[in-house]
Amino acid sequence: MSRHQAASPPHDDAGRRARAATASDPEGDRAVDKAGAPHPDDRRKPGSPKDLTKPSWGYVLKRTVREFVRDESTDNAAGLTYWAVLALAPAALALFSLLALFGNSRQIVEDAIEEAGANVPTDEGSVIDMLLAAAEGQQGAGLALITGLAVALWTASNYVNAFGRAMNRVYEVDEGRPIWKLRPIMLLVTLVLLLLVVAICVALVLSGGVAEALGAAIGLSSQAVTIWNIAKWPVVVLLVVLAVAVLYFATPNVKQPKFRWLSVGSVVAILVWALATVGFFFYVANFGNYDATYGALGGVVVFLLWLYITNNALLFGAELDAELERGRELQAGIAAEKSIQLPPRDTTASEKKQKKHTDDVARGRRLRESTGARQAAPHDD
Repeated sequence: MSRHQAASPPHDDAGRRARAATASDPEGDRAVDKAGAPHPDDRRKPGSPKDLTKPSWGYVLKRTVREFVRDESTDNAAGLTYWAVLALAPAALALFSLLALFGNSRQIVEDAIEEAGANVPTDEGSVIDMLLAAAEGQQGAGLALITGLAVALWTASNYVNAFGRAMNRVYEVDEGRPIWKLRPIMLLVTLVLLLLVVAICVALVLSGGVAEALGAAIGLSSQAVTIWNIAKWPVVVLLVVLAVAVLYFATPNVKQPKFRWLSVGSVVAILVWALATVGFFFYVANFGNYDATYGALGGVVVFLLWLYITNNALLFGAELDAELERGRELQAGIAAEKSIQLPPRDTTASEKKQKKHTDDVARGRRLRESTGARQAAPHDD
């Protein structure tokens, strides 16, 4: 017995069972045991993307596209769009309830939409009217605000959970964190993301007449308001970058290299999203005729397609980051051609799941063998 085998912990039986099950699984090369994966910041790895060789970069770029297709990322983006839509109504209700605390919420919303440059058709406006009526119809705006925030946090956490599952697929790892540990983490990540999204929306809305009115109310000079109207764009970009960084770092069940405010994948995701958004809305404005096709639902369809594009861009950026990590590992001599070698944050849940699967297979085998023996018995006579 080798020294490595002698040093194996007793609980490695679960890992051996997982590897045994993997041997008969056509997708097994994506679910290998990673308990012995090197440290995320192993010194053998190139320190930054610029240290990757040209062959490594070529391999990374080709595999990014192939893995994006293999992981069925477009289907995952559709699921993420569904969860994002579910979170919109309670979030909007909470926002309008917050505005109701300051008086005429309807007028504030209409002014904000006008300042944001949005062209809201009457069919979409009716949705806003319903949300405003719901917020104004509450016995107290404070109660509606608390209720809306709680529901928004919970529904938005479903989006974050779904994004985490998609990220696990990108990094070729099973979810190993038990529910009692995973859910609080995802709720915390959701809270951070909601705060960032609110800050982004506030920064976008606070411009022009809205910024001047608020500045006059709190005693800011016109020069300060002008500076804000210019400086808000870098602020929005920084907030978007931070939101993507939090999603990429906190949701997957892998111990990644140290937190990065800006990764190659996040930069590509944001650029792809921005270009795709401009191209999509240019197409809608000049060539698309969704109102004629979908009638009153035309604006809703356009919004859903935009969310779908957004989630595709996020998943593509995540794939690029994952393949860059694979490229770093391969260049360092680490066997990552089958599976990215990053240690999981936790394996408790995945080991339990694997044990149940192994037990089900064994029970099914016994059932098959016993049934086969009974059927063969009459022929033996």
